[in-house]
Amino acid sequence: MKNILIINGPNLNLLGRRQPHIYGSTSFEDYYTELADKYKGRVNLSYFQSNHEGSLIDKLHEVGFDYDAIILNAGGYTHTSIALADAVAAISTPVGEVHISDINSREPYRQHSYLTAVCTYHVMGEGLAGYESCLLHYLQQPTLLDN
Repeated sequence: MKNILIINGPNLNLLGRRQPHIYGSTSFEDYYTELADKYKGRVNLSYFQSNHEGSLIDKLHEVGFDYDAIILNAGGYTHTSIALADAVAAISTPVGEVHISDINSREPYRQHSYLTAVCTYHVMGEGLAGYESCLLHYLQQPTLLDN
């Protein structure tokens, strides 16, 4: 069974309440519970959220050599954090970049991602369903632990 971690960055703890016209009206905790239940027995799915850049980097370092995949929505750090991109580049676990909205059709400063070049898969503009799309991609890949 694969071990996959979802990491959410700043302000994503407010999903369901924060700008529902952009991010929807479902909390991430509710969505995560449904997702974990749906794939129970196929994947050991876990979740981490922080509003602090250093905590996100520490979590990537902690699991980035042992997990089969990481699904990362770095929130606003996507557009600002070279340090977070460096952390993704430094680990061996493949990382998928997820964005709930389509960042390419948003404000100009949101259209650049420092993570795109270092992530192995990308999903944007699918709402919360983008997490499941990314999860399904990694469920179809050979496990790191088998290699």
